[in-house]
Amino acid sequence: MTAATSRTWTAVCRLEDLVPERGAAALVEGEQVALFRLLDDRVLAVQQLDPFSGAYVLARGIVGSRGTAATVASPMYKQVFDLATGTCLDAVGRTPVDGHGADLRTWPVSVVDGTVLVGGPS
Repeated sequence: MTAATSRTWTAVCRLEDLVPERGAAALVEGEQVALFRLLDDRVLAVQQLDPFSGAYVLARGIVGSRGTAATVASPMYKQVFDLATGTCLDAVGRTPVDGHGADLRTWPVSVVDGTVLVGGPS
């Protein structure tokens, strides 16, 4: 049997502070995170670091969709990522910079009483 671990949650902003279909950057446990509020008020969080350029810019990306998946297109080279899973859906013929995979890290998000909480590692 393994010991249960608990997740830490960081309050980053109020839901009303996030503009639907626009990104916002936050610092969570020393890491830059890009938050996206969708039209249905879900909030998704991915790494702010663009693995294809090495720049911290994903919160400035263009929100869209592929089928039922909410996506963000990087403002640098236009790679498209699934916001829920972090999966790179279109690498646009490029490879990630050294030391990075093509997919984004994601964080769990919870909205409690209008406050957006981002979960740390469990």
